Amino acid sequence: MSEASVRRYAGLFGIIAGAMIVVQVPLYFIYDGAPPDWNILTRSLIGVVGCIFYILFFTGLRQLIHQVDLASDWIAGVIQASGLLWVAMVFVPQSMEAGAAIVTDHNIDTTKEGPFAGAQYLMQGLISRLLMALLLIALGIVVTRLALLPKWVGRSAFVLAAINLAFVPAIFSNDNPSNFYAVQGWGTTASMGALWSLWTLAVSVSIFRSARRAAVTTTARHPRTTVGA
Repeated sequence: MSEASVRRYAGLFGIIAGAMIVVQVPLYFIYDGAPPDWNILTRSLIGVVGCIFYILFFTGLRQLIHQVDLASDWIAGVIQASGLLWVAMVFVPQSMEAGAAIVTDHNIDTTKEGPFAGAQYLMQGLISRLLMALLLIALGIVVTRLALLPKWVGRSAFVLAAINLAFVPAIFSNDNPSNFYAVQGWGTTASMGALWSLWTLAVSVSIFRSARRAAVTTTARHPRTTVGA
């Protein structure tokens, strides 16, 4: 597959993934109390499907880096591995939330109630923040060194990584999801998810648009010869 095709597909999958998480996050805030089951199941479904596209996006990023610079294959693997582990950290809590809603005969706030609530805290908080910081730092290094994407992508990746790391000490805070800076707080989880998805959306648009420039560059380097012209 050509570099232009990799950019096009990676960008497209990233746009879809980012857009789905942007749609999912507000569903956590439309009810003051315990949400109905349809809300929990809908947001879980959107999150899980969105993460399927994130798998394709992370795989596309690794392939893009591989094509641009073979020597950076190791750090490309770090980006893909941390991205896939982050997806796993989303899959499990989403499954726990949906499962709690299904097995409980009354409405509950699955972010803090139910048999699986406590088990979600580190996955949606500390672990996800560390994995995301690792991915962003690695991506920032690659983008800065190889210039395979605009400079703002690398710089913003480092800034977003720092913001993720700032939420790591929240593990020592309380477990009230209505608090911003809590182990399962809306700042630690939902706000970071929204910020990440909006950033992904912007970066994916940039990757998708770069496909045309990559195709032009490839054509200039390897012009086709027409037989019998």
